[in-house]
Amino acid sequence: MNNVTNVTDTYTNLRLEIIGHTAVVTMANPPANTWTGDALRDLTQLVQTLNQDKNIYSLVLTGDGEKFFCAGADLKLFADGDKVMAREMARRFGEAFEALSGFRGVSIAAINGYAMGGGLECALACDLRIAEEHAQMALPEAAVGLLPCAGGTQNLPWLVGEGWAKRMILCGERVNAETALRIGLVEELVKKGEARQRALALAEQVARQSPSSVTACKKLIQGARSNPLANLLPVERELFLDLFDTQDQKEGVNAFLQKRPAVWSNQ
Repeated sequence: MNNVTNVTDTYTNLRLEIIGHTAVVTMANPPANTWTGDALRDLTQLVQTLNQDKNIYSLVLTGDGEKFFCAGADLKLFADGDKVMAREMARRFGEAFEALSGFRGVSIAAINGYAMGGGLECALACDLRIAEEHAQMALPEAAVGLLPCAGGTQNLPWLVGEGWAKRMILCGERVNAETALRIGLVEELVKKGEARQRALALAEQVARQSPSSVTACKKLIQGARSNPLANLLPVERELFLDLFDTQDQKEGVNAFLQKRPAVWSNQ
């Protein structure tokens, strides 16, 4: 990998690197990389900032260290039953992960260890998930009188089906990386320590695609969750035509015909 930039902007419990056309965000709140309200606020702002940077095509999220991707929220925040605090945290979780889901490019979760509760919900908000062989995943909120409030009950069944979603949420079942791959919770399984590099390699594949095409396609794919087929088929055709207003379309077709790599305009 080349063109590595260590970004100096300060984000709470988050580290940002720019590697080529990829933003790498590392959750860094030891020992378990738990979420705080400030970190969730900063993630929301960070994604919004990256959306404005046309040189960024992909976003990779991973956890600091070898054991945890992210263990979710610190339960000490909810120990005294403060409903005001609970409402504020739920809002910040929702805003952060909805912003992540709506990221203009491709988001990839490099799951390098335990992904529990709000940690797994973070991965679920990404477009793709790569898990290391020792990773463990769960949504254990019901065991402590809570529920997954950052998209878990909605995003998990979309990936794994209603049955496995109920096993994980209603029965509190934890899954290992092999099971996660088998049920469709993750798209790829790699050896320990390799998730970040594999995610970066996948991001390089994204960089060979037209950014405007990727944005349009992602909008259509995610729209299938909440729209009948008949509603989005006409939109699909319209977005296809809209691409003819972009420089990317002309560049992509001519680069193919001329047997050369495309050079995207970032417009």
